[in-house]
Amino acid sequence: MTLIRTMANHKSSLKRIRQTATRKARNHYYAKTARNAVRDLRATTDKAAAAAMLPKVSSLLDKLAKRNIIHDNKAANLKSKLAIYINKLA
Repeated sequence: MTLIRTMANHKSSLKRIRQTATRKARNHYYAKTARNAVRDLRATTDKAAAAAMLPKVSSLLDKLAKRNIIHDNKAANLKSKLAIYINKLA
């Protein structure tokens, strides 16, 4: 549990602060995992391997967008750029 350094006067506000901190940490983990997956896909130079990775990364991005961890348009833009990258691979 993190140290609460606020002037909260209600039990409900203290709980809300704890919930917010937990959600922030969870969202940061999932967003970082997605960034790593996108980075790994972009680092791949083999077309077959990249094409095999694309559905997993796309699914991950869709789940983040559905949970409002990243914006819907950001997920769509990333998926589009990754598909273009894969199509350009020899």
